[in-house]
Amino acid sequence: MLRIRTIARLTGIREATLRAWERRYGFPRPMRSEGNNYRVYSREEVEAIRRVARLIELDGLAVSEAIAQVVASPVKTMPRAERHQERFWAAVMLLDGDEVSRVLDEAQEAMDVDTYCDGFLMPLLREMSARLDVAREHLASGYVRQRLRQVLSSLESTANGPRALLACPAGDFHEGGLLGLGVQLKRKGWRVTMLGADTPADALRASCEQLHPDMVALSFVQRRETDEFATLLSDALRACAPSPVVVGGPGAREHLKTTFTLGAQYAESSQELIALWSQVRTAQSRP
Repeated sequence: MLRIRTIARLTGIREATLRAWERRYGFPRPMRSEGNNYRVYSREEVEAIRRVARLIELDGLAVSEAIAQVVASPVKTMPRAERHQERFWAAVMLLDGDEVSRVLDEAQEAMDVDTYCDGFLMPLLREMSARLDVAREHLASGYVRQRLRQVLSSLESTANGPRALLACPAGDFHEGGLLGLGVQLKRKGWRVTMLGADTPADALRASCEQLHPDMVALSFVQRRETDEFATLLSDALRACAPSPVVVGGPGAREHLKTTFTLGAQYAESSQELIALWSQVRTAQSRP
């Protein structure tokens, strides 16, 4: 049970506003602590308040409309994936790692691999920067990346499938999207080697010399100036030659002209990456 001061800090709703909502709309419905009669709130109330705040901020609903919508559709009545997502966000807001683990465990047991990764974990990863402060984003992304690694390592590799080498360039530590790509490729029959975050050009060169990958995928998440991006990509292209290089991520999306000028390709998804690989293979097979 949490005090109103804590709830205000976690949800961004002022204490006076919460008290006004309680008087006017009967929401939220805190209990009273024994002895000192303080307002205290359950985990479910925290999440309901957070949902109301989100409907007001992002959907533009009036306070009364947002409260009515949340009261009419409590978390327990939501579809399973949404229910787990809301519980995940509530646990993260409270910095409750044990509850985060429980939610992720229950979601994994309840969903098939495709739904768990594409419909649950990856949407969580994409929303973190917009929803959370730095501390909570670190907590949440760490748990999600750990689960993606577990899924990736649990999938069987196809003996003769094409080989993909996956990495983030030097100085880029956001490997969540890269892990999601690795899971998707492995499910499609690819053999995946994950180098992960902050991979220097020398490590790319050594890996390419040993593995001769059919495709190298680089995830640029960190925003960079054009000159810095061009230098990193040029070094990577030289290190990986003659393997084709495909880049992705928001840090590459704003440098498409530079990407194509240097001789790399750009893909938004595993489907686009596979299509590019098919084009390269077709071109190489022509006499």
